[in-house]
Amino acid sequence: MSGDRPFFDRTPIRPDRVRKIDGSFAFLPHRFVRAGFWASLTSTEQRLYVLLVLAADRQGMSFCYDDRLASQLCVVLDDFLLARAGLVRKDLIAYDPVGPRYQVLSLLERPIIAPTARASIADDHRTGRPVAVRNMIHDFLARMNQPTRR
Repeated sequence: MSGDRPFFDRTPIRPDRVRKIDGSFAFLPHRFVRAGFWASLTSTEQRLYVLLVLAADRQGMSFCYDDRLASQLCVVLDDFLLARAGLVRKDLIAYDPVGPRYQVLSLLERPIIAPTARASIADDHRTGRPVAVRNMIHDFLARMNQPTRR
């Protein structure tokens, strides 16, 4: 055992159903969760990212039409387009509409907390609209991701 980490029995619960890698293989590195990339995404961005990882070849490339991806995610096209734009802004995927081609990119050192098209907390306060906890957390993470100036 190392440090404070508890021991986990890694023996499969169902040894008759241990999964095997047959043919193609998709993966998400643990760092995707540990470094905060997963938490930096909206739920639709999370689902689209995982779908693109599953569809990608070993170089991260996949060739999918927007309407098909939106249908597989069970979202309207507008929500799909917002999610794709978010993943591009956060530098997790590259997109070429000519193909259409998608590339899942290697992870940066830290996630990019991209600004969204929503009103700021100050604007919400002035207009009397309630501020969602999610917006406050988003703004906090965006400030934490800013380089300090000296």
